[in-house]
Amino acid sequence: MQRKVSGDASQRSAARQWPPLARFIDWEARIGEAAEAHGRLSHFAYEFVRFGVKQAWACLFGALLLALLIATHFFYPKGAALARYDFLVIAAVLIQLAMLLFKLETLEEAKVIVVFHAVGTVMEIFKTSVGSWIYPEASLLRIAGVPLFTGFMYAAVGSYIARCWRLFDFRFTRHPPVWVLGILSVAIYANFFAHHYVWDFRVILFAAAVVLIGPCTVYYRIWKTHRSMPLLLGLFLVALFIWFAENIGTFTAAWAYPNQRHGWQLVSAGKLGSWFLLMLISYTLVASLHRPSEIKIEE
Repeated sequence: MQRKVSGDASQRSAARQWPPLARFIDWEARIGEAAEAHGRLSHFAYEFVRFGVKQAWACLFGALLLALLIATHFFYPKGAALARYDFLVIAAVLIQLAMLLFKLETLEEAKVIVVFHAVGTVMEIFKTSVGSWIYPEASLLRIAGVPLFTGFMYAAVGSYIARCWRLFDFRFTRHPPVWVLGILSVAIYANFFAHHYVWDFRVILFAAAVVLIGPCTVYYRIWKTHRSMPLLLGLFLVALFIWFAENIGTFTAAWAYPNQRHGWQLVSAGKLGSWFLLMLISYTLVASLHRPSEIKIEE
């Protein structure tokens, strides 16, 4: 479904949020106009490429971290004076600083990253203490056995959602109140800890998510028009891609689940549900900053 919104596309371009991209807005708009003038197939190809470029930009922080995991797995020298995990911590901090310095990231995105770093690190400390997964390599920059680079991996999820919100100019219909999502998120976070001691009530959490978010539609703008999909589907697709990334992370031996101690295996599909619930927490934190707005449709 397409929904037309008012205003010139180049004037509403999210690239204006990031100064290094702003200089290309008019040039890119001319390419789009030329593609549209050449017919529907050319127009579709242009929007397809534009969608991919926007997704790549939204994933920038997470993609750089994933690239570091892969590169250090294959090329980091064994027995180096600086442990691999410590190198990853320093590299992640430098990436963060560089993105702010070169205005590849906004201050709001940096704030999201700080919050997610704290939320993720606390959960990591608990989960490793009960044996949910391990970090097998030695390092100095860690808290209670958790290397500090792990917080940045959680932060990458929040960074992605925040950047997508701007890049795709998210609008909604039937969006649940953010405070209600906040209650659900607190319950989800509590269950990550409590299910080790009491009944795991994630089935109730999944049901609550369907009831609250199921009726909601998100409208996202690739170029001139807003297209739509169920918000619940969008969150699930993001969780699926995070699960793919987690498989890459465990393949690089950055961390390991109990069944991977003697050799790599595919991460259990059950973890996809955990990532979906974590996605809800991530989404709620970003939504609390951006405040979801209803779409205004130009008939």
